[in-house]
Amino acid sequence: MVGDILPGIQEDWDGQWLSFGLAVFILFMFSQGWVSPVFGYSTEQSPMAGAIIRNIYYPVYLCALALLILTWKSVLVGLIHTPLLITLILLCGASYLWSVDPSATLRRFVAFAMTCLAGYVIAARFSWRKLIEVIAVTYLILIAGSFVMAIVFPDKGRMTELFVGAWRGVFAEKNNLGAVMDVGFLACLAAGIQVAKRRWLWFAAAGGAAFLVLMSTSKTSLLALILGAGMMAFVWLSRRGPLLGVFLTWVAVCVLLAVGSFVTLMPEQLFHLLGKDATLTGRTNIWAGIDFVMHKQPVTGYGYGVVWSTEGEWTPLRWITEVAGFRAYHAHSCWYEVWLALGYVGLTVWALVFIETWLKAFYRTYRGDGGYFALPFITVYSLMSLTESIAIGWNDIRWCLIVLIVVKLALPGDGPVIAAPVAPVRPRRGLYD
Repeated sequence: MVGDILPGIQEDWDGQWLSFGLAVFILFMFSQGWVSPVFGYSTEQSPMAGAIIRNIYYPVYLCALALLILTWKSVLVGLIHTPLLITLILLCGASYLWSVDPSATLRRFVAFAMTCLAGYVIAARFSWRKLIEVIAVTYLILIAGSFVMAIVFPDKGRMTELFVGAWRGVFAEKNNLGAVMDVGFLACLAAGIQVAKRRWLWFAAAGGAAFLVLMSTSKTSLLALILGAGMMAFVWLSRRGPLLGVFLTWVAVCVLLAVGSFVTLMPEQLFHLLGKDATLTGRTNIWAGIDFVMHKQPVTGYGYGVVWSTEGEWTPLRWITEVAGFRAYHAHSCWYEVWLALGYVGLTVWALVFIETWLKAFYRTYRGDGGYFALPFITVYSLMSLTESIAIGWNDIRWCLIVLIVVKLALPGDGPVIAAPVAPVRPRRGLYD
């Protein structure tokens, strides 16, 4: 029956249904698209709900370990080929030694390590083409759920305060929906390009994700959607021929230089375009507070995952709050977040991982299956990283996807490690045969 509805799905996934189900379950749980519908649409969860949510992730970690058993050889190859990422992960664990709350750093590092492991095992288990469809199926669930919540349960699926009427789907806030659907649009569009048998399904899902971005009314997400679609077109056109690829590469470099100049020389116009004030809705005040506290510990930072939850008279959070003028819950920038937790040492390693990922994603534009998703994703991620804390996160699909892409780009051969077939040996022909 399923094979009739979705042509070719049975033969495409024959023998990998268990891995497919585990991977989709892991990514869906890390998306946190289930939290608000189950525990309520509130930005602050009760202590009991928070404890339940944390315990719910343990089965997710078990699923990652199950996938590890199925593909440990490929994971080992991935570990060998990603030394910078491994260094960053180990730095997060080593920050226990200088953390302002060592016990909390240890707990969150365990969750972070399992999130990274999930990225490794999913990347190692599937070829690029199947991997993109795994990601697309995950986002298809979020797309369908968001439509149901916004249309059938508008009192929950739409904003009731501040931006009244804006869609938020299965998430607590409209900007979350917009940011998630940006990636969903890219994943479904890439799946539609690469899986011709189900092209109608994935292109329709991509259209649904784009519609949800519009209904979220998030200008930043809309800009990211346009940017991601442009990069997807760039990848597609670059494969039409070498001369066109060279020309488009030159155009892309010029556009990036122009955008960089625009951001540097005319930031006020950029803020106006995004519908934000000159403080980026208070973000620059938070960054000023981080700059203040980092003067005391700039090299190593204050430890992984603890600054925003450790309150007290002499904690970094107290001084950040005093400088910013309000209590923040994260840095609103992945660069400031990494610097705050790991200092210049961690920030340098993260910058190297980031640059390496960009270069490899750009290289995949011209070969292999990875370019259709990797380059557009890292482009959108780069934009979001400026104002959102989407690096070194635990139980977070965005960080899991970054790990997944870094590992997949590093693995040789665009796919899982498969032993080369042994060619049959033909008998030598005699002189008079």
